Amino acid sequence: MQYRILGRTGIRVSVISFGAGPVSGLITGDDFDAQQAVVTAAIKAGINWFDTAPGYGQGQSESNLGRVLSELRSSELQSHEPLHIATKVRLPLDSREPTFDVVRRSVEESLQRLRVPKVTLLQLHNGITARRGDEPASITPADILQRGGVADAFYRLRGEGLIDFIGLTGTGHPDAMREVIRSGEFDTVQTPYNVLNPSAGDSSSSADGETDYGNIIADCAAMKMGVFAIRVFAAGALLGQAPSAHTLKTPYFPLALYQRDTERAARLRETLAHQMTMPELAVRFSLTHPHISSAIIGIGSASNIAEVAILPLAEFREETSELSL
Repeated sequence: MQYRILGRTGIRVSVISFGAGPVSGLITGDDFDAQQAVVTAAIKAGINWFDTAPGYGQGQSESNLGRVLSELRSSELQSHEPLHIATKVRLPLDSREPTFDVVRRSVEESLQRLRVPKVTLLQLHNGITARRGDEPASITPADILQRGGVADAFYRLRGEGLIDFIGLTGTGHPDAMREVIRSGEFDTVQTPYNVLNPSAGDSSSSADGETDYGNIIADCAAMKMGVFAIRVFAAGALLGQAPSAHTLKTPYFPLALYQRDTERAARLRETLAHQMTMPELAVRFSLTHPHISSAIIGIGSASNIAEVAILPLAEFREETSELSL
């Protein structure tokens, strides 16, 4: 496993992070033996970053991950690198409670499920747009940066020792995201970045009909923020998988997007012509970007780890670096 420094946090993070989200279904499921086996394999492979959220399986991801890691900590399994947990908080748009109360309650519940006294990283899980609700669950830069807003709440919890660093989910409208990123208040961003839609790390326009993330990774780099790539496999579309149960119902990356990505991935697979596998292409593409520290991969089995955790990160061959659609 290779490691990179996560921006100004100074943390050494494995270039592959363990995504405990609902697409793979492993950590949000109920097969504890499989969960323990796969997390053990991930740690043995050198993965030291685990990404979860309260909304993944309505708390199941955090609870199951917390149980597995707690039992592994009490076993003889040793990790050469400190293990880190990142979780999130999503503000409900209809809440009238003070932001700090909402955030604190969410974090306290997360820590209880995770069985830890603190997490390395707390991330805002809402998208950021010019107006509230312009996208599902999106909030505004003012909601984040004003007195008593999200940033203040996160800083208070950090002062209490419940979190080490604070981050954003980089979805929404580019100008609104850029305003928050350039405030300097946040340490990290996780943003969609894959071979089908590289607009978060590319100054060229996105394809017709695709979300434009406005090259926000460049803004993160200017602020010395750590960057995680998410949706590296486009929720499985790049792997030729059927849509997950989560994809069938989520409003955030809906089924129509998955179907479009599946069609584009099939064309890309023909272009690739056996030069490398699709998992290899997807992971190398994301990690070739110089300002991405780690790719968060939804891990569903030990075979997933074998596929991606030992990939050499050699520079792309010139002919494959032009394969984005």
